[in-house]
Amino acid sequence: MRHYFSPEQPAAPSRERTIRFQAGGRDFELTTSGGVFSADRLDPGTAVLLRKAPLPAVAEPGPLLDVGCGYGPIAAVLACAAPRAEVWAVDVNPRARELTARNAAALGVGERVRVVAPEEVPSDLRFRQVWSNPPVRVGKPELHTILGRWLPTLTPDGVAWLLVSRHLGGDSLQQWLSRQGWAAGRHASQQGYRVLRVTRSAGSGAAG
Repeated sequence: MRHYFSPEQPAAPSRERTIRFQAGGRDFELTTSGGVFSADRLDPGTAVLLRKAPLPAVAEPGPLLDVGCGYGPIAAVLACAAPRAEVWAVDVNPRARELTARNAAALGVGERVRVVAPEEVPSDLRFRQVWSNPPVRVGKPELHTILGRWLPTLTPDGVAWLLVSRHLGGDSLQQWLSRQGWAAGRHASQQGYRVLRVTRSAGSGAAG
């Protein structure tokens, strides 16, 4: 069975629809489709992340990273909030990448949103911020692999903002990150979700 986090083209029909939401004091209108994560609405967890984590400043130079971008709501908000920053939007799902690129272009930020598959991100590229509502349903081993790949791409003073449901292991994930040498703290909680702030610990082995 194919899932929205599978690298193959989704088997679900491409029935497109429009969703609308607000973030950072701005209205957004994005195109979604079957076969991508939360195609019927802005995912409630993503909404909490965008509401509770501080969006990048207008002068933020980037680059910024959206891991598991889906159809692009986080990447779109980051690019609009930080007009000087380049935003990399990463997803294994080809349909999700197509939608993210289209949505970024429709918002006028297409030139600054780099939509790519994970293997297309340069190995030496480092990000000032990493944002993600990761696919926890892939299971803990795969989730740990995903975070173990992308968190080390933070710059020395970078910060990652992660959204995890408490019922799907948000607290245990925070503990796991700490054991891996990251400074992981709960920034906010709302509607059963945890917003985690993750940075490098001084002298830790969590280096990229």
